[in-house]
Amino acid sequence: MNHTITILDEPSSDELAIIGEHLTAFNTEDVGPAEKQALIVAVRDESEQLRAGISGYTAWGWLYIQWLWVDDSLRGQNMASRMMQAAEDEAAKRGCHGAYIDTFNPTALKVYQRQGYKPFGELPDFPRGRTRTFLAKSLHPHRVTGAD
Repeated sequence: MNHTITILDEPSSDELAIIGEHLTAFNTEDVGPAEKQALIVAVRDESEQLRAGISGYTAWGWLYIQWLWVDDSLRGQNMASRMMQAAEDEAAKRGCHGAYIDTFNPTALKVYQRQGYKPFGELPDFPRGRTRTFLAKSLHPHRVTGAD
């Protein structure tokens, strides 16, 4: 049988769904169900305008913080740390034992380290001229994970 490899920069939703379904099935068979669940932390002003937020998910006992954004008007008010704490508290309620995040922003790196996250890996020049740092934290201080 002859197979063709193609490169797509705009895959169809069907193609993405097929790949995701098959990988999920493989991983479930290999290590058990991920029990993946979205986790959003939203900060709104008095007019319900979104001013800061976290977007991530919990799966396999871990919280992944994918995006963390704070509007300029809220910077310097400890908002990132407060949102991270809220996300970590919810993740712990969901049974998570650890959390991870990555950044290439030096200021964000300091915020995450103050929150108790410890680096476990780096990618230099990602993006060029910066280093992407991967950080993790145990959500159970008495337990040791790869983050400690």
